[in-house]
Amino acid sequence: MSGPPPAPAPAPTGAPGPAAGPAPLIEAVGLTKWFGPVVAVSDVTFSIGPGVTALLGPNGAGKSTVMRLLCGLTPPSKGELRILGGNPRRDVSLTRWIGLVPQQDGVFEQLTAAEFVGLAATLHRVPDVAGATAAALDLVELSPADSRPLGAYSKGMRQRVKVAQALVHDPRVIFLDEPLTGLDPRQRRHMIELFARLGAEGRCVVVSSHVLDEVERFGSRVLVIVQGRLAAEGDFHAIRDLMDDRPHRIGLRADDVRRLSTGLLDAGVVVGVQLVGQDRAVVDTVSVAAFRRTVAAVAAERQVRLLEVRPLDDDLESVFKYLVGR
Repeated sequence: MSGPPPAPAPAPTGAPGPAAGPAPLIEAVGLTKWFGPVVAVSDVTFSIGPGVTALLGPNGAGKSTVMRLLCGLTPPSKGELRILGGNPRRDVSLTRWIGLVPQQDGVFEQLTAAEFVGLAATLHRVPDVAGATAAALDLVELSPADSRPLGAYSKGMRQRVKVAQALVHDPRVIFLDEPLTGLDPRQRRHMIELFARLGAEGRCVVVSSHVLDEVERFGSRVLVIVQGRLAAEGDFHAIRDLMDDRPHRIGLRADDVRRLSTGLLDAGVVVGVQLVGQDRAVVDTVSVAAFRRTVAAVAAERQVRLLEVRPLDDDLESVFKYLVGR
């Protein structure tokens, strides 16, 4: 596929061509969306330039609503939004430069992959529909000659078809809402490499995920969305440091949990202990890595049989609550 248009001239009316230098391609100021009494997105401000940017947050955090706002599928209740210098809600011509992979598994199941992607190419008035369709399907490792209807495809294959239809018109801005759902490990790796390649071409690629390890593999700038608010933003490594600095709570079970807990305190890898039964305890640590390296050795040294080690708050929801409370 060819890269984004190299100069302002090819852009449609109301949508300027590529911004010079580091100017953002997406700008949101005080973006807010409510549905009746429910505030889904609250006073979010950010700007995004070329490359891969991840929206990270637990399910229900407001990521999909942010995506819908950015694409112009729903109007903000308050705030301002500009994509490529235009308003995606009012400037219909901007859709020529925007690709969207929605979270919902919405495909026309009676169509083949080529027919579905070709339909998207036709709607975007792509000159060579057949050529663009074949190129887009090739990017996601699917064959345009496959005659099976999409209803016969696996979830992972349908996800890849959705990515193909989002790329068929050669967009400059690409929104992908949980795009790796249903993919096997090899296809996940391929998709992550594809997103990175698109970002390196100068496109703006925005990917949402609730899986921290996925975002780490994107190697991208991260916007952390929690309860509709922007809780943190920056380089992934900085966000990871924020998350790893929080106290972690771990459940232990051992035949002499009191002796084991005392050993962990003496080793300096836990900062608090709560005994919750004859063979169970809950410990707090600020370094999970140090705890994991030490717990088995302490159990052996104290001649304790270690029966279970279980993280109690190692989920994104608890991480984000910690970030919001900072």
